[in-house]
Amino acid sequence: MAKRPYWKIIPFLGLIKSIFAMRHFPVFLNVQNKRILVTGAGECAIAKLRLLLKTEATVVVYATDVDAQVESWAKAGLLEIIRREIQQGDFYNTAMIYAAEDDEELDAVTASKAKKANVLFNIVDNLQESEFITPALVDRDPVTIAIGTEGTAPILARKIKVQIEDSLPNELGLLAKLAEYFRPKASNLPQGRTRRKFWSRYFYDLGPAALREGGKHGAKRMLDRLFDEAQNEAADVGRVYLVGAGSGDPDLLTRKALKVLHEADVIIHDRLVSPQILELARREAMLIQTGKQGFGLSWKQEDINALMVEHAQKGAQIVRLKSGDPTVFGRLDEEMDALDEAGIYFEIIPGITTASAAAASLNVSLTKRKRNSALQIMTAQDIKGFAEQDWRKLSDEGSVAAIYMGFKSAHLLSGRLLMHGADAKTPVTIMENVSRANQKTLVSTIGDLPNMADQAGHDGPVILMLGLEPRQAKTAIKNNQKQFIQAGVL
Repeated sequence: MAKRPYWKIIPFLGLIKSIFAMRHFPVFLNVQNKRILVTGAGECAIAKLRLLLKTEATVVVYATDVDAQVESWAKAGLLEIIRREIQQGDFYNTAMIYAAEDDEELDAVTASKAKKANVLFNIVDNLQESEFITPALVDRDPVTIAIGTEGTAPILARKIKVQIEDSLPNELGLLAKLAEYFRPKASNLPQGRTRRKFWSRYFYDLGPAALREGGKHGAKRMLDRLFDEAQNEAADVGRVYLVGAGSGDPDLLTRKALKVLHEADVIIHDRLVSPQILELARREAMLIQTGKQGFGLSWKQEDINALMVEHAQKGAQIVRLKSGDPTVFGRLDEEMDALDEAGIYFEIIPGITTASAAAASLNVSLTKRKRNSALQIMTAQDIKGFAEQDWRKLSDEGSVAAIYMGFKSAHLLSGRLLMHGADAKTPVTIMENVSRANQKTLVSTIGDLPNMADQAGHDGPVILMLGLEPRQAKTAIKNNQKQFIQAGVL
């Protein structure tokens, strides 16, 4: 199989950036042996100083009027007070500065000096003029969780902080410190699931109990025990999860699909899987797009099969992520055959197929008493081209079908149905990007389907719902009105 530079370019990154653009990028800045400056020593400054005194930085306060609390910190050797205004030459070896005079003009002067010195500055309670903001923090040293809302909802950040505080044990920081000393030894374990399993058992399972019962020595003994068990385990065998990503809305993912996404080492996904769902993967996971696009360049199925086998044989946990449900037009059997032949364990995790999501969006049912007792899920395209169907049955009054990959075959579909006696006024709903924020719904009929398809165009996955129309759009159909309807506006 020819090697592909799939790790170099991930086509959906541009779309992700347009959807999830952050004004403030979260980082953890090393301030050890650096200076953090604060101008002002009143109430406005004290709130920041309480946080800064937890760091390993040298904290220096520039102020002429000093609160008693700040004086006490200085006497205890926790910070230094310089009783004058800050000068341009005071910014040497400085990581950042807080302008906390609580005076708009004085703080602006401080910010101007910091900018000239190329030092990051924050004007307290002035989001627009600050170069950085301070998130709400959950402190389980050395575990630190930062919570930010881009400065738009500090009350929400505080609520999230309380929820996280309640969920994390107080001993988590000590467990993490012990893990830091053990990390060089643990690096001898194989990378991937073996190492993650070792740390997961320590942090989430046996470590906390060992710490409570035996203190530091008990936790250290548990690390040694888990390390020995990990070394003695058989080499980790890779496995593949064939997962349905659903129609695109991440809220429609199953809990099991979400779980394996969080644990996967490699995610091999279709072009149609939405960026929002790919964002749920671990940051360390390798994402490989194996795009298949009608009438265009695409990966060969045998190359995808070989890719799964290659990574599984290296011990990786793989998610083969397919749009919709893998059992519906997903070429699932070919992938299962390849994995069986290579002796690789696999498991199927179903997803919500687009037909179900489309019906839900239209507020209609796929089957209805006295209308249709059967539902046909079909594709307009197969490996031979246009897929032939039982057109006479599909043309019967009340027939309902979900037609996948039917947009480019609208002319042929309409012609076959009319040829076999279908009523030209039978509704057909064209749906693009079902369940996603940019969903579009186009209401048509069998007779007018070719013209409607020619006018519409599309840039996302499309399904045709034969015999179904949006519940609220019946009047529009009777009046022969045809329009794009944005999801949620019907």
